[in-house]
Amino acid sequence: MPQLNPAPWFLIFIFSWFVFLSLIPPKVLAHTFPNEPAPQSTKTPKTDPWNWPWH
Repeated sequence: MPQLNPAPWFLIFIFSWFVFLSLIPPKVLAHTFPNEPAPQSTKTPKTDPWNWPWH
C-alpha cells in the first residue's frame, strides 16, 4: 500500500469530524419519542394458575 502524504488528509479528517460532531448530536438529541413511558403501578396483577391438559 503506498504511503500517502498526511497533510491534506489530516485536515479533511479533522474537518469531517468537526462537521459530524457539530451537526449530528443536535439532530439526535432533538428527537422526541411519540410514546413516553408511563409509570408502572405498584400493584401486582392477579395471575391465574395454568391448567395443563395432561396434569
